[in-house]
Amino acid sequence: MHKTGLVELNAVVAVARHGSFRAAAIELGMSSSALSHAVAGLEARLGVRLFNRTTRSVSLSAAGQEFVAEVAPALSSIQGAIESINSHRDTPTGTLRINSSVGAARQILAPVVLEYLRRYPEMRVDLVTEARMIDIVVEGFDVGIRTTDTVPGDMIAVPFGPIRRHAVVASPAYFAQNAPPRTPGDLLAHRCIRARLASGTIYRWEFERGGEALSIDVPGSLTLDDPTLMVEAALGGAGIVHVAQWSVAADIAAGRLVPVLEDWTPPLSGLCLYYPGRRHVPAGLRALIDLIREIGR
Repeated sequence: MHKTGLVELNAVVAVARHGSFRAAAIELGMSSSALSHAVAGLEARLGVRLFNRTTRSVSLSAAGQEFVAEVAPALSSIQGAIESINSHRDTPTGTLRINSSVGAARQILAPVVLEYLRRYPEMRVDLVTEARMIDIVVEGFDVGIRTTDTVPGDMIAVPFGPIRRHAVVASPAYFAQNAPPRTPGDLLAHRCIRARLASGTIYRWEFERGGEALSIDVPGSLTLDDPTLMVEAALGGAGIVHVAQWSVAADIAAGRLVPVLEDWTPPLSGLCLYYPGRRHVPAGLRALIDLIREIGR
């Protein structure tokens, strides 16, 4: 009789978690066809259908729900044992899956991720960026990187990085034709580059000074949903933009963009690495945490 292996069991649990063969295949580093074959083979040997499949969706059958409820905790225990043994290795090995916002990823790629891979050549990093907040446990990630104020309360958090703040900037050419705003209210008479959030709503520019907080729905004929495009539009003279200060620091230093309302942009929440509490922290994750704390000193 063919023995069921961990690959097949992991495949079933991953598909159940994602509700998608494609997403599960990406998580496990398999081709979609190989993963589908593994699940189908297990179903054939068990003599039951674990998933209900249509052209648009995948869901657990009643038998599949019962099977996954029994198997998932056992697989978690096995993975914990493997991680415990791996922690005794001199050099971490394996794959570290990181979920991050695009902005955070740009800030950590060179100083953190590339340095991490240089130090630990046997590790692989799968860095996935997206605007929406996700449940990193449900989606199969080892760690998330977001701003401190958005980290779920049940996660272990490791703050790092410099103080963050917003910057309100425009090109010298724009200000040559338009007087720079002196207060946030002056923005209502300017062309502003508006930002559409991942939720679909338009971002209201936020300001604070001396305990006074303002939120302004600025006017503008151009609305974008990517900060890089917003900065490019500002460099092209399209108007004033409100973005993360780090993303325009080089342009400000070079004189390509001019900051305004600097006394109205207070410090923001910094970045934070977070991960679920567990008895055994994998060696690869522990090495990343140690590196971040080292860089932050």
